[in-house]
Amino acid sequence: MSFQGKRVVVVGGTSGIGLATAKAFLDQSAQVVVAGRSTSKLAEAKNNLGKGVEGYELDFRSNESIAAFFKKVGNFDHLVITAGEGAMGLFKELPVETAKEAFNSKFWGQYATVHAALPYLNEASTITFTSGVYGQRPPQGASTFAAINSAVEGLVRGLAIELSPMRVNVVAPGTVNTPIYAGMPDDQREGMFNRIAEQLPVKRIAQPEDIAQSYVYLAKNGFTTGSVVAIDGGARLV
Repeated sequence: MSFQGKRVVVVGGTSGIGLATAKAFLDQSAQVVVAGRSTSKLAEAKNNLGKGVEGYELDFRSNESIAAFFKKVGNFDHLVITAGEGAMGLFKELPVETAKEAFNSKFWGQYATVHAALPYLNEASTITFTSGVYGQRPPQGASTFAAINSAVEGLVRGLAIELSPMRVNVVAPGTVNTPIYAGMPDDQREGMFNRIAEQLPVKRIAQPEDIAQSYVYLAKNGFTTGSVVAIDGGARLV
């Protein structure tokens, strides 16, 4: 399948996995639209990606913002959503409101984005959500994350049936070296990455480019729908 002349919208495409995914689609000759909450990150991403890339501000926690965004974008072919924040903490200690906020971001944000996008897609379109390895193998303190990721994956299975012949899938990354960890001290971050890498069969932490290829695959492979593609370096096995 060729992406020549196809429009791909990447929500969360201004940094990390989303930015790498936008680059990967550009390498496949797609026309790319990126969206993000931060004006400065959006400008930086557009500069990084080069001429011809469209970029718009979007807060996918707001239905009004989502509706305005897709009205600007118009018709397109493939939707990728990499945005969304979770919440870590022991179940008995994590405030319920914090858990609800995480659901509002990662689950309801993706849900609302797809709901608003449908009038602008077509039968040959694809939609790719993002969950995470904690949906299958949660460590201590990740029960809320596990619930959110599992909810996203359940929604994908339902939508693959309901929106057929449109294809709907989800990427479930493991630990990835993205700006989400930028707030940690360098030595603490590297120590954490090294400990995780030692446990993984691949013996390294993922880079955003590793995960980005999965979104391209799911948009390209016309016989894949309702699938959870785990890109976790074997984390579920150990």
